[in-house]
Amino acid sequence: PVRRLAPLSGRVYGRRWLVLLLFSLLGFAQGLVWNTWGPIQNSARLAFGFSGWDIALLVFWGPIGFAPCFFFMWLMDKKGERGRGRRGRAIVLQMTVISILYCRLIHGGQLLNGLAGPTVMNAAPFLSTTWFSPDERATATAIASLLNYLGCAGAFLVGPLVVPSPNGTSHPLLVSQSSTDRIKDRIEAVLYAEFGMVSLIFSAALAYFPSRPPFPPSVAAASQRLSYRRSFCRLLSNFRFLMIALAYAIPLGVFSGWSGVLDLILTPVHVSQVDAGWIGFWSIVGGCVVGIAMARFADFIRGMLKFILLLLLSGATLASTWFTLTCLTSVTHLPLTTATLYTSCILLGIFLNSSVPIFFELFVETVYPVPEGITCGVVTFLSNVFMGVLLFFLTFYHTEFSWFNWCLPGSCLLSLLLILCFRESYDRLYLDVVVSV
Repeated sequence: PVRRLAPLSGRVYGRRWLVLLLFSLLGFAQGLVWNTWGPIQNSARLAFGFSGWDIALLVFWGPIGFAPCFFFMWLMDKKGERGRGRRGRAIVLQMTVISILYCRLIHGGQLLNGLAGPTVMNAAPFLSTTWFSPDERATATAIASLLNYLGCAGAFLVGPLVVPSPNGTSHPLLVSQSSTDRIKDRIEAVLYAEFGMVSLIFSAALAYFPSRPPFPPSVAAASQRLSYRRSFCRLLSNFRFLMIALAYAIPLGVFSGWSGVLDLILTPVHVSQVDAGWIGFWSIVGGCVVGIAMARFADFIRGMLKFILLLLLSGATLASTWFTLTCLTSVTHLPLTTATLYTSCILLGIFLNSSVPIFFELFVETVYPVPEGITCGVVTFLSNVFMGVLLFFLTFYHTEFSWFNWCLPGSCLLSLLLILCFRESYDRLYLDVVVSV
């Protein structure tokens, strides 16, 4: 069944961008809180007595928070698309923001913040299909999904710039008590600033967050989707979907875990906390900018998603191999400088982060009419499983990181091979074009 379509008025046009902005800011806040401790791990070790195991565990709470992911997918499917969208979306939104608000309790707060991840990371294609026309969907998906990564980049920037770094001291025991107290005060200032920002977003979202536009913007947005149970049967029996799901989940899961403890990885090669923060910041910001540009290109020239992914994953494989060999300078004798580390890490972040919205659009096109929230929920759950497994091993093997670095080029190469073997199809786009005509 297809509901009546109508051109979007100027009022609806402005409303959809406001909805996209509010949702994107929720994702930004969740990413910022999740990545609070990794960029300032040296300072946290001194101020609170954290160990490498503690830092890895704080990042590990993010993928653990994806445990109830399938419940969130069910809620989005049942309440968000079956006539009660306003009520269901409000429930999901409140659960998301409330999880972020409890970020004061360190380990408990990181877990609760991780519970917000399934919503802010899975719902981007659902939001873009519900509110945007076919020639804007990829761009909307890119903005809604990449703002979460931009929040992680903000943590790389804010944390090291606000919180003093103990790098350069001869031994932590030689640091004065006044310096330790100053570090504690700065960390608390960062946490209170995050709380104030989230409170503003929470108030704006409560004041205004509509369910759907008065008229569907496309045939795909108006058509009925498969049920929750049939959707899972379709996904698990679709070999092509499983191929691209692994192509997304393995490298993005490895990279997310790696970037979350980037300061921990770069400290043994004598990179300061501030430099590590800038490296992480520019790698994610570059990925967000290039990702939105690639999504806009995909909107203009349709049917090029696989080609774009091949280019991005080839670049990610080369950049990750360069970084890993550079860190093994005693074996490879490659120059280990700040410039080479900056360049390789930033290129890696650009190639991998910019592939996220392209993957999301390809997922939805491949398995349509499976609901977007269920499709992306499955792949992000797999990504967090791989990230969780990697960080689990890191909690035990956190004194030497060459094995961790080698996981990057291996995962990128495997993803590239899977995409090469993948046969693309555009079922949702075909429906929009043919039925509309």
